[in-house]
Amino acid sequence: MPLPDCVALVLQGGGALGSFQAGVIEALAASEVEIDWVAGISIGAVNAAIVAGNSPDKRVERLRAFWDTVTGALPSFPIYEDERIREAVHEWSALAVASFGVPGFFRPRAWPPALAVPGTCGALSFYDTAPLVETLNKLVDWDLLNDGPVRVSVGAVEIQSGNFRYFDNRLGDRLDARHIMASGALPPGFAPVEIDGKLYWDGGLVSNTPLTHVLDHQDEAMLVFQCDLFSSNAEPPRTLMDVMAREKEIRYSSRTRWVSAEAVRRRGVRDAIRRVLDKLPAGMADDPDVEALAALATEHPLSLVQLIHRANAWEGGSRDYEFSQRTMREHWQAGRNAVADTMANSRVLAENIVDGRTAAFDLTPRHPHG
Repeated sequence: MPLPDCVALVLQGGGALGSFQAGVIEALAASEVEIDWVAGISIGAVNAAIVAGNSPDKRVERLRAFWDTVTGALPSFPIYEDERIREAVHEWSALAVASFGVPGFFRPRAWPPALAVPGTCGALSFYDTAPLVETLNKLVDWDLLNDGPVRVSVGAVEIQSGNFRYFDNRLGDRLDARHIMASGALPPGFAPVEIDGKLYWDGGLVSNTPLTHVLDHQDEAMLVFQCDLFSSNAEPPRTLMDVMAREKEIRYSSRTRWVSAEAVRRRGVRDAIRRVLDKLPAGMADDPDVEALAALATEHPLSLVQLIHRANAWEGGSRDYEFSQRTMREHWQAGRNAVADTMANSRVLAENIVDGRTAAFDLTPRHPHG
């Protein structure tokens, strides 16, 4: 498959579901797809940092080290293959995480927030994310991340103003563990992270996908792999657990759908503007209004490939904090499968890249992984 000037990987937030993204990254590497830009929110920011902060030959190894660490407390053990049993084990695993935390990621605080001094991290969250600092510093070469060939963008929300902010190593920011942790500081579980005197929370509070940032700064032909951890389509809920799961899917996938649809719509408008400009007399080319319209209509080709995690029936509303090895490995394989399905249909994508058109593709089967 031919590749354009820039290949971007857009990683949505979704906690434990982020192992799906790791499978995508491994499969893209195996297909010799070189990533030029990686943008992430929350767990997507963690995966992004590991990608950009390691040489290509070490990325998958370091991703496995991270995901093996955070799922180490809940190893896989044999169970009878039944959806009801699997759902029970799934919920038990999530309860264990809520009670005891995740190795190398977060741990419960010694005292409940109500007993902590107001304004301190202990008063603002249930868990301490200090273990993640050590994990990131061990797995990420920050000099390589900041000065290397891969552009990195991670999103967070500044608490006092409520404004969304992207930290970007190509826009004057020098990233470290604080920026990654700020992008994943989801309240009330995690405390805000201070950067340059300001406090930041998880970027998913405003937008769970960094696609907007990537498209707003596109200045060349681009292929974007948009890795979504929540599907916009699902069957109507039948139980309260289904309701919790579906609510979370809609909340975190709606912004992604809107951004994707809006990007394609805007490019359609630009096409229409260019067609109108082509019909104008040559003498009007220097008219200021015509020049302004021509500038607005300028664009670079974009191919947007959506790689979507589609949950199993037994995955409920706690799927984003169920850090078991069994589920992690299944999500990882599902990410690999999503890329394989896309590559199996790469002819359509290749034609679009060669022709320089703008289009969005979802080339994966619409059924839960197994």
